[in-house]
Amino acid sequence: MTGESVTRRSFLLGSAGLATTVLAGCTTPARERVAIEPEPVDNSIYAAMYGPKPDEPYPLPAIPYQKIDPRFYRQMVPNPTGERAGVIVVDTSSHFLYLTYEDGQAMRYGVGLGRAGFEWAGRGVIQYKREWPRWTPPDEMIGRQPELEPYSSRNGGMEPGLKNPLGARALYIFRNGEDTLYRIHGSPEWWTIGKSVSSGCVRMINQDIVDLYSRVQNGTPIVVLGAAEPAMAAVDEQMPVYGEDRLVY
Repeated sequence: MTGESVTRRSFLLGSAGLATTVLAGCTTPARERVAIEPEPVDNSIYAAMYGPKPDEPYPLPAIPYQKIDPRFYRQMVPNPTGERAGVIVVDTSSHFLYLTYEDGQAMRYGVGLGRAGFEWAGRGVIQYKREWPRWTPPDEMIGRQPELEPYSSRNGGMEPGLKNPLGARALYIFRNGEDTLYRIHGSPEWWTIGKSVSSGCVRMINQDIVDLYSRVQNGTPIVVLGAAEPAMAAVDEQMPVYGEDRLVY
């Protein structure tokens, strides 16, 4: 976070220039999940936060945020993760994603999780990120759903847009130099936030993934806390960029 003082409203709504600085090394994640009650915020902030974004290549419609549990609104909270500043932490048990900041704070977002979102846990990095990415379903998924063949890698994948499963932005998780095939991505299905659905990785409201995207850099460390956390080894700081815009189901 910059040294300039910013209002709570500007911090929540606009993140240009607030990209998180990635720091070297890893620390052991906190095993205990701590429930943090959000600070009450004027609803006008949420109306602006989840309002339409007409300047996007594919204009985003407003989100009926009143229909979402307020716990899952984007908000700054005390950092419960035990991680240093500049780390993304996904707590699958609570359907929260945290981006940690200095002074014991973290930006918290609600997320939706699918089967794939529970299958991988550990440490990695956001190897790269994409705006309005193409989607290429894995061959295994096409085997189960042949109607997806037009979007296979052989056919160039699905064009970006509001119906694309990766949404407005995607963050690609690598570990030990390899693509995990797990993503943090946008979704038009706002009603799945805070829930476990049948498919997908870590999904966010499109307005929230746009915000998170602007706050992180390539190489940002990420910790995914699963129901049963394996030993978490440090990952290479420098990794080659490769892989397709794939999403595991």
